[in-house]
Amino acid sequence: MGGTSSKLSKDLLSEYQELTFLTKQEILMAHKIFSELQDKENGPYGARVSMEKVLTLPELKSNPFRKRICQVFSTSDLKDGSLSFEDFLDLLSAFSDSATLEIKSHYAFRIFDFDDDGTLDARDLEKLVNSLTGETDDTRLTGEEMKQLIGNILEESDIDKDGTVNLSEFQHVISRSPDFVSSFKIVL
Repeated sequence: MGGTSSKLSKDLLSEYQELTFLTKQEILMAHKIFSELQDKENGPYGARVSMEKVLTLPELKSNPFRKRICQVFSTSDLKDGSLSFEDFLDLLSAFSDSATLEIKSHYAFRIFDFDDDGTLDARDLEKLVNSLTGETDDTRLTGEEMKQLIGNILEESDIDKDGTVNLSEFQHVISRSPDFVSSFKIVL
């Protein structure tokens, strides 16, 4: 796929529509927003937007997983969370209303797999809980509460009883959560 320019060609727009769950209007809106975030000194083609700039978007600003979302969707060799326009479209596509449960659960799993080892272990689950509850003294769970909660999560989710939750087990749990698809979204 090509880089961004001041205007998307019809062919490129059609290609993006075929490769994403986004409508033509959503792609054009994404392009406008991405272009506004770009550093004009680097030129329009293939330029990346830093994670810091992406995190200024109101749609991500209050998400407790905002940095992790950028890291998961970034294809940067520097592993810096910066996004190309295609990365940005992939992010928006996965979080769109039209994305399938399988796509949404796959990306949710990757976002929650903080150490990128392909499983959700106790450390990942603790980070997940702390991200959701906040990490202040007022909101942080005690060690005993955290241990109990992680034990409950594993008891409910870890079908093969190996002490971790793999993608298949995660998708099984998500399939029983009717609110997941509607809550796993970002709307521009």
